[in-house]
Amino acid sequence: MAQADHPVTKVDFVNLVASFGGTATSTQPQPVNHALVERGAVRLGDAVLVNSRALADATLRNRSLFSSEDLVEQGNTLPLIPLGIDPPDHTAYRRFLDPLFSPRRVDALEADITARVNRFVDTFVDRGSCDFTAEFAELFPSSVFLGMLGLPWEELGTLVGFRDGLLRPGDLAMRPEERSAIQRDTARQVYAYFDAVLDQRAAAPRDDLLSLFVSAQTAEGRFRRDELLSICFVLLTAGLDTVTDSLTCFFAFLAQHPGHRRRIVQDPDVIANAVEELLRWETPVPSVVRWARQDAALGGETVEAGHHVMVNLGAANLDPAEFPDPLEVRFDREVNRHLAFGGGVHRCLGSHLARRELRIALREWHRRIPEYTLSPGYEVSYLPPLRYVPDLRLSWAT
Repeated sequence: MAQADHPVTKVDFVNLVASFGGTATSTQPQPVNHALVERGAVRLGDAVLVNSRALADATLRNRSLFSSEDLVEQGNTLPLIPLGIDPPDHTAYRRFLDPLFSPRRVDALEADITARVNRFVDTFVDRGSCDFTAEFAELFPSSVFLGMLGLPWEELGTLVGFRDGLLRPGDLAMRPEERSAIQRDTARQVYAYFDAVLDQRAAAPRDDLLSLFVSAQTAEGRFRRDELLSICFVLLTAGLDTVTDSLTCFFAFLAQHPGHRRRIVQDPDVIANAVEELLRWETPVPSVVRWARQDAALGGETVEAGHHVMVNLGAANLDPAEFPDPLEVRFDREVNRHLAFGGGVHRCLGSHLARRELRIALREWHRRIPEYTLSPGYEVSYLPPLRYVPDLRLSWAT
Protein backbone atom coordinates (compact mmCIF):
# COMPACT_ATOMS: atom_id res chain seq x y z
CA MET A 1 0.00 0.00 0.00
CA ALA A 2 1.61 3.29 -1.02
CA GLN A 3 2.37 5.88 1.62
CA ALA A 4 0.76 8.53 -0.56
CA ASP A 5 -2.63 6.91 0.17
CA HIS A 6 -2.10 7.62 3.88
CA PRO A 7 -0.93 11.20 4.59
CA VAL A 8 1.48 11.26 7.51
CA THR A 9 0.26 13.20 10.55
CA LYS A 10 2.90 15.35 12.17
CA VAL A 11 3.57 14.57 15.82
CA ASP A 12 3.06 17.24 18.48
CA PHE A 13 6.27 16.53 20.40
CA VAL A 14 4.97 18.23 23.55
CA ASN A 15 2.25 15.57 23.88
CA LEU A 16 4.25 12.62 22.56
CA VAL A 17 4.97 11.19 26.00
CA ALA A 18 1.38 11.55 27.17
CA SER A 19 0.21 9.64 24.12
CA PHE A 20 1.57 6.38 25.53
CA GLY A 21 0.86 6.73 29.21
CA GLY A 22 3.17 9.52 30.39
CA THR A 23 5.91 7.31 31.84
CA ALA A 24 8.42 10.15 31.48
CA THR A 25 6.40 12.20 33.99
CA SER A 26 6.44 9.40 36.57
CA THR A 27 8.85 9.55 39.50
CA GLN A 28 9.67 5.88 38.88
CA PRO A 29 8.82 4.87 35.30
CA GLN A 30 11.23 1.94 35.28
CA PRO A 31 8.89 -0.75 36.69
CA VAL A 32 6.19 0.16 34.14
CA ASN A 33 8.68 0.19 31.27
CA HIS A 34 10.20 -3.08 32.41
CA ALA A 35 6.76 -4.71 32.33
CA LEU A 36 6.15 -3.31 28.85
CA VAL A 37 9.25 -5.10 27.53
CA GLU A 38 7.49 -8.44 27.91
CA ARG A 39 4.50 -7.18 25.92
CA GLY A 40 6.76 -6.34 22.98
CA ALA A 41 4.42 -4.27 20.83
CA VAL A 42 1.24 -2.53 22.01
CA ARG A 43 -1.43 -1.00 19.80
CA LEU A 44 -2.43 2.58 20.61
CA GLY A 45 -5.22 3.48 18.24
CA ASP A 46 -3.70 3.73 14.76
CA ALA A 47 -0.16 3.69 16.18
CA VAL A 48 1.99 0.90 17.58
CA LEU A 49 4.27 1.27 20.61
CA VAL A 50 7.33 -1.01 20.58
CA ASN A 51 9.11 -1.71 23.85
CA SER A 52 11.66 -4.52 23.53
CA ARG A 53 15.24 -3.95 22.42
CA ALA A 54 14.79 -6.25 19.42
CA LEU A 55 11.73 -4.37 18.16
CA ALA A 56 13.38 -1.00 18.84
CA ASP A 57 16.37 -2.05 16.74
CA ALA A 58 14.10 -3.43 14.02
CA THR A 59 12.36 -0.06 13.78
CA LEU A 60 15.32 2.30 14.12
CA ARG A 61 17.65 0.41 11.79
CA ASN A 62 15.18 -0.22 8.97
CA ARG A 63 15.42 3.19 7.34
CA SER A 64 13.77 2.05 4.12
CA LEU A 65 10.59 0.96 5.92
CA PHE A 66 10.33 3.29 8.92
CA SER A 67 10.84 6.99 8.23
CA SER A 68 11.33 10.14 10.30
CA GLU A 69 10.92 12.43 7.32
CA ASP A 70 8.90 15.61 7.87
CA LEU A 71 7.31 14.19 11.01
CA VAL A 72 7.95 16.09 14.26
CA GLU A 73 6.15 19.41 14.72
CA GLN A 74 8.09 22.15 16.53
CA GLY A 75 6.58 25.19 14.85
CA ASN A 76 9.08 24.93 12.01
CA THR A 77 8.20 25.93 8.47
CA LEU A 78 11.42 24.44 7.06
CA PRO A 79 12.43 20.75 7.23
CA LEU A 80 14.29 19.68 10.37
CA ILE A 81 17.80 18.99 9.02
CA PRO A 82 19.12 16.36 9.56
CA LEU A 83 16.51 15.09 12.06
CA GLY A 84 13.57 15.09 9.66
CA ILE A 85 15.39 14.04 6.50
CA ASP A 86 15.89 10.45 5.32
CA PRO A 87 18.72 9.04 3.17
CA PRO A 88 20.07 9.73 0.65
CA ASP A 89 19.75 13.47 1.44
CA HIS A 90 20.28 12.78 5.14
CA THR A 91 23.61 11.10 4.35
CA ALA A 92 24.99 14.22 2.67
CA TYR A 93 24.07 16.42 5.63
CA ARG A 94 25.54 14.01 8.18
CA ARG A 95 28.72 13.67 6.12
CA PHE A 96 29.24 17.38 6.67
CA LEU A 97 27.98 17.66 10.26
CA ASP A 98 29.41 14.52 11.91
CA PRO A 99 33.06 15.68 11.85
CA LEU A 100 32.04 18.94 13.54
CA PHE A 101 30.88 16.95 16.59
CA SER A 102 33.53 14.22 16.49
CA PRO A 103 35.48 13.10 19.60
CA ARG A 104 38.50 15.04 18.34
CA ARG A 105 36.50 18.26 18.06
CA VAL A 106 34.97 17.68 21.47
CA ASP A 107 38.41 17.07 23.01
CA ALA A 108 39.35 20.60 22.01
CA LEU A 109 36.42 21.95 24.06
CA GLU A 110 37.46 20.30 27.35
CA ALA A 111 38.97 23.42 28.98
CA ASP A 112 36.17 25.69 27.79
CA ILE A 113 33.42 23.36 29.04
CA THR A 114 35.21 23.00 32.38
CA ALA A 115 35.43 26.76 32.78
CA ARG A 116 31.75 27.17 32.00
CA VAL A 117 30.72 24.60 34.62
CA ASN A 118 32.72 26.40 37.28
CA ARG A 119 31.45 29.81 36.24
CA PHE A 120 27.92 28.71 37.15
CA VAL A 121 28.92 26.82 40.30
CA ASP A 122 30.73 29.96 41.51
CA THR A 123 27.40 31.80 41.67
CA PHE A 124 25.87 29.56 44.35
CA VAL A 125 28.52 27.29 45.92
CA ASP A 126 28.93 29.49 49.02
CA ARG A 127 25.16 29.84 49.47
CA GLY A 128 24.60 26.20 50.39
CA SER A 129 21.62 25.67 48.12
CA CYS A 130 20.39 26.28 44.59
CA ASP A 131 17.60 25.72 42.17
CA PHE A 132 19.74 23.30 40.18
CA THR A 133 17.47 23.43 37.14
CA ALA A 134 17.24 27.21 36.84
CA GLU A 135 20.76 28.09 37.99
CA PHE A 136 22.78 25.33 36.38
CA ALA A 137 21.07 22.73 34.18
CA GLU A 138 19.11 25.27 32.10
CA LEU A 139 22.15 27.47 31.51
CA PHE A 140 25.32 25.40 31.30
CA PRO A 141 24.58 23.36 28.10
CA SER A 142 23.18 26.47 26.44
CA SER A 143 26.39 28.36 27.24
CA VAL A 144 28.47 25.61 25.61
CA PHE A 145 26.33 25.87 22.48
CA LEU A 146 26.74 29.64 22.64
CA GLY A 147 30.53 29.28 22.58
CA MET A 148 30.51 26.83 19.67
CA LEU A 149 28.43 29.24 17.59
CA GLY A 150 30.65 32.17 18.52
CA LEU A 151 27.83 34.09 20.21
CA PRO A 152 28.42 36.37 23.24
CA TRP A 153 27.37 35.48 26.79
CA GLU A 154 24.76 38.23 26.61
CA GLU A 155 22.78 36.11 24.12
CA LEU A 156 22.28 33.25 26.58
CA GLY A 157 18.83 34.42 27.67
CA THR A 158 17.75 34.86 24.05
CA LEU A 159 18.65 31.28 23.11
CA VAL A 160 17.06 29.81 26.25
CA GLY A 161 13.88 31.75 25.46
CA PHE A 162 13.87 30.34 21.93
CA ARG A 163 14.30 26.82 23.26
CA ASP A 164 11.40 27.15 25.69
CA GLY A 165 9.13 28.64 23.06
CA LEU A 166 9.77 25.70 20.76
CA LEU A 167 9.88 22.79 23.21
CA ARG A 168 7.85 24.03 26.20
CA PRO A 169 5.35 26.44 24.69
CA GLY A 170 2.94 27.78 27.28
CA ASP A 171 1.70 24.98 29.52
CA LEU A 172 -0.11 21.70 29.08
CA ALA A 173 -3.39 23.26 30.22
CA MET A 174 -3.45 25.37 27.05
CA ARG A 175 -5.27 24.23 23.94
CA PRO A 176 -3.02 22.56 21.33
CA GLU A 177 -3.64 25.37 18.86
CA GLU A 178 -2.48 27.92 21.44
CA ARG A 179 0.76 26.05 22.04
CA SER A 180 1.25 25.63 18.30
CA ALA A 181 0.85 29.38 17.81
CA ILE A 182 3.62 30.02 20.35
CA GLN A 183 5.86 27.52 18.57
CA ARG A 184 5.23 29.07 15.16
CA ASP A 185 5.92 32.58 16.42
CA THR A 186 9.11 31.41 18.15
CA ALA A 187 10.22 29.55 15.02
CA ARG A 188 9.88 32.76 12.99
CA GLN A 189 12.05 34.56 15.53
CA VAL A 190 14.66 31.77 15.41
CA TYR A 191 14.88 31.87 11.62
CA ALA A 192 15.20 35.67 11.64
CA TYR A 193 17.83 35.61 14.38
CA PHE A 194 20.10 33.10 12.66
CA ASP A 195 19.53 34.68 9.25
CA ALA A 196 20.95 37.94 10.60
CA VAL A 197 23.90 36.23 12.31
CA LEU A 198 24.72 34.24 9.18
CA ASP A 199 24.77 37.50 7.22
CA GLN A 200 27.29 38.83 9.74
CA ARG A 201 29.48 35.73 9.44
CA ALA A 202 29.37 35.88 5.64
CA ALA A 203 30.63 39.46 5.80
CA ALA A 204 33.18 38.88 8.59
CA PRO A 205 34.02 35.20 9.23
CA ARG A 206 35.20 34.05 12.66
CA ASP A 207 36.50 30.81 14.14
CA ASP A 208 33.09 29.30 14.92
CA LEU A 209 30.52 26.89 13.53
CA LEU A 210 28.33 29.55 11.96
CA SER A 211 31.23 30.90 9.92
CA LEU A 212 32.05 27.37 8.85
CA PHE A 213 28.45 26.83 7.77
CA VAL A 214 28.36 29.82 5.43
CA SER A 215 31.77 29.07 3.91
CA ALA A 216 31.57 25.28 3.66
CA GLN A 217 31.99 23.68 0.25
CA THR A 218 30.76 20.09 0.19
CA ALA A 219 30.71 17.50 -2.56
CA GLU A 220 27.13 18.60 -3.22
CA GLY A 221 28.10 22.31 -3.34
CA ARG A 222 27.39 25.11 -0.90
CA PHE A 223 24.40 24.99 1.40
CA ARG A 224 21.44 27.19 0.59
CA ARG A 225 20.42 29.69 3.26
CA ASP A 226 17.19 27.80 4.02
CA GLU A 227 19.25 24.65 4.64
CA LEU A 228 21.54 26.52 7.03
CA LEU A 229 18.56 27.94 8.91
CA SER A 230 17.09 24.45 9.21
CA ILE A 231 20.37 23.09 10.62
CA CYS A 232 20.64 25.97 13.11
CA PHE A 233 17.05 25.34 14.21
CA VAL A 234 17.73 21.66 14.97
CA LEU A 235 21.05 22.36 16.69
CA LEU A 236 19.27 24.88 18.90
CA THR A 237 16.52 22.55 20.08
CA ALA A 238 18.78 19.51 20.44
CA GLY A 239 21.86 21.24 21.83
CA LEU A 240 20.05 23.32 24.44
CA ASP A 241 17.55 20.82 25.82
CA THR A 242 18.63 17.18 26.02
CA VAL A 243 21.70 17.76 28.21
CA THR A 244 19.63 20.02 30.45
CA ASP A 245 17.04 17.29 30.90
CA SER A 246 19.74 14.67 31.52
CA LEU A 247 21.42 16.80 34.19
CA THR A 248 18.18 17.29 36.12
CA CYS A 249 17.52 13.53 36.03
CA PHE A 250 21.09 12.61 37.01
CA PHE A 251 21.31 14.96 39.98
CA ALA A 252 17.81 14.14 41.21
CA PHE A 253 18.89 10.49 41.27
CA LEU A 254 22.24 11.15 42.95
CA ALA A 255 20.69 13.42 45.59
CA GLN A 256 18.41 10.53 46.58
CA HIS A 257 21.03 7.76 46.32
CA PRO A 258 23.99 8.75 48.49
CA GLY A 259 25.81 5.47 47.86
CA HIS A 260 26.01 6.17 44.13
CA ARG A 261 26.92 9.81 44.78
CA ARG A 262 29.76 8.85 47.11
CA ARG A 263 31.06 6.36 44.57
CA ILE A 264 31.59 9.27 42.16
CA VAL A 265 33.24 11.40 44.84
CA GLN A 266 35.58 8.64 45.98
CA ASP A 267 36.47 7.40 42.52
CA PRO A 268 36.11 10.03 39.77
CA ASP A 269 37.37 7.46 37.27
CA VAL A 270 33.93 5.86 37.46
CA ILE A 271 32.23 8.95 36.02
CA ALA A 272 32.34 7.79 32.39
CA ASN A 273 30.55 4.55 33.32
CA ALA A 274 28.18 6.45 35.62
CA VAL A 275 27.10 8.70 32.77
CA GLU A 276 26.30 5.71 30.54
CA GLU A 277 24.39 3.93 33.29
CA LEU A 278 22.38 6.99 34.25
CA LEU A 279 21.56 7.59 30.58
CA ARG A 280 20.30 4.00 30.40
CA TRP A 281 18.35 4.23 33.65
CA GLU A 282 16.76 7.65 33.20
CA THR A 283 16.57 7.73 29.37
CA PRO A 284 15.85 11.48 29.28
CA VAL A 285 14.59 11.17 25.68
CA PRO A 286 12.01 8.49 26.52
CA SER A 287 10.78 7.79 23.02
CA VAL A 288 11.21 8.54 19.33
CA VAL A 289 8.67 8.20 16.57
CA ARG A 290 8.72 6.92 12.99
CA TRP A 291 6.08 6.36 10.33
CA ALA A 292 5.67 3.31 8.13
CA ARG A 293 6.24 3.73 4.41
CA GLN A 294 4.17 0.58 3.81
CA ASP A 295 2.24 -1.92 5.89
CA ALA A 296 4.59 -3.58 8.35
CA ALA A 297 4.43 -6.20 11.11
CA LEU A 298 6.05 -5.53 14.50
CA GLY A 299 5.73 -7.96 17.38
CA GLY A 300 2.43 -9.34 16.20
CA GLU A 301 0.93 -5.91 15.49
CA THR A 302 0.44 -4.40 12.04
CA VAL A 303 1.43 -0.81 11.36
CA GLU A 304 -0.47 0.48 8.35
CA ALA A 305 1.30 2.64 5.79
CA GLY A 306 1.50 6.26 6.89
CA HIS A 307 0.84 5.46 10.55
CA HIS A 308 3.18 5.90 13.50
CA VAL A 309 5.53 3.59 15.34
CA MET A 310 6.57 4.93 18.75
CA VAL A 311 9.82 3.43 20.00
CA ASN A 312 9.86 3.30 23.80
CA LEU A 313 13.58 3.82 24.42
CA GLY A 314 13.05 3.81 28.17
CA ALA A 315 11.67 0.28 28.00
CA ALA A 316 14.27 -0.98 25.50
CA ASN A 317 16.94 0.21 27.93
CA LEU A 318 15.50 -2.14 30.56
CA ASP A 319 15.29 -5.25 28.40
CA PRO A 320 16.88 -8.19 30.28
CA ALA A 321 17.84 -9.74 26.94
CA GLU A 322 20.35 -6.89 26.59
CA PHE A 323 21.07 -5.81 30.18
CA PRO A 324 21.69 -8.23 33.07
CA ASP A 325 19.95 -6.94 36.20
CA PRO A 326 18.19 -4.14 34.27
CA LEU A 327 16.43 -2.76 37.37
CA GLU A 328 19.73 -2.18 39.18
CA VAL A 329 21.78 0.98 38.68
CA ARG A 330 25.33 -0.31 38.38
CA PHE A 331 28.28 1.99 37.75
CA ASP A 332 30.41 -1.10 37.16
CA ARG A 333 28.34 -2.27 34.17
CA GLU A 334 31.00 -3.22 31.63
CA VAL A 335 28.81 -3.49 28.51
CA ASN A 336 26.18 -0.80 28.14
CA ARG A 337 24.71 -0.59 24.62
CA HIS A 338 21.84 1.67 25.67
CA LEU A 339 19.62 3.53 23.22
CA ALA A 340 19.49 6.85 25.06
CA PHE A 341 20.86 8.54 21.94
CA GLY A 342 18.56 6.58 19.63
CA GLY A 343 19.83 4.28 16.92
CA GLY A 344 20.22 3.80 13.20
CA VAL A 345 21.05 6.62 10.78
CA HIS A 346 19.29 9.20 12.94
CA ARG A 347 21.32 8.45 16.06
CA CYS A 348 21.99 11.68 17.96
CA LEU A 349 24.46 13.90 16.10
CA GLY A 350 25.73 15.48 19.33
CA SER A 351 26.19 12.34 21.44
CA HIS A 352 29.97 12.87 21.87
CA LEU A 353 29.43 16.45 22.99
CA ALA A 354 26.57 15.50 25.32
CA ARG A 355 28.67 12.80 26.97
CA ARG A 356 31.55 15.23 27.49
CA GLU A 357 29.30 17.89 29.01
CA LEU A 358 27.76 15.36 31.38
CA ARG A 359 31.12 13.91 32.42
CA ILE A 360 32.66 17.31 33.10
CA ALA A 361 29.58 18.51 34.98
CA LEU A 362 29.66 15.45 37.26
CA ARG A 363 33.42 15.74 37.77
CA GLU A 364 33.55 19.44 38.57
CA TRP A 365 30.36 19.54 40.65
CA HIS A 366 31.43 16.65 42.88
CA ARG A 367 34.92 18.08 43.23
CA ARG A 368 33.43 21.25 44.66
CA ILE A 369 30.14 20.06 46.21
CA PRO A 370 30.64 16.42 47.22
CA GLU A 371 27.83 16.23 49.82
CA TYR A 372 24.33 17.38 48.92
CA THR A 373 20.71 16.32 49.29
CA LEU A 374 17.28 17.40 48.14
CA SER A 375 16.36 20.61 49.93
CA PRO A 376 14.12 20.11 53.01
CA GLY A 377 10.48 19.76 52.02
CA TYR A 378 11.21 19.47 48.31
CA GLU A 379 9.73 16.57 46.32
CA VAL A 380 10.97 15.61 42.86
CA SER A 381 8.47 15.78 40.00
CA TYR A 382 8.91 15.40 36.24
CA LEU A 383 7.41 17.16 33.25
CA PRO A 384 7.19 16.20 29.55
CA PRO A 385 7.98 16.29 26.69
CA LEU A 386 11.33 14.82 27.74
CA ARG A 387 12.10 13.42 31.18
CA TYR A 388 12.84 16.65 33.03
CA VAL A 389 12.79 17.99 36.60
CA PRO A 390 11.60 21.61 36.30
CA ASP A 391 12.70 22.91 39.71
CA LEU A 392 15.30 20.59 41.25
CA ARG A 393 16.32 22.09 44.61
CA LEU A 394 19.55 20.95 46.25
CA SER A 395 21.18 21.83 49.57
CA TRP A 396 24.61 21.28 51.12
CA ALA A 397 26.64 22.44 54.10
CA THR A 398 28.96 25.42 53.67
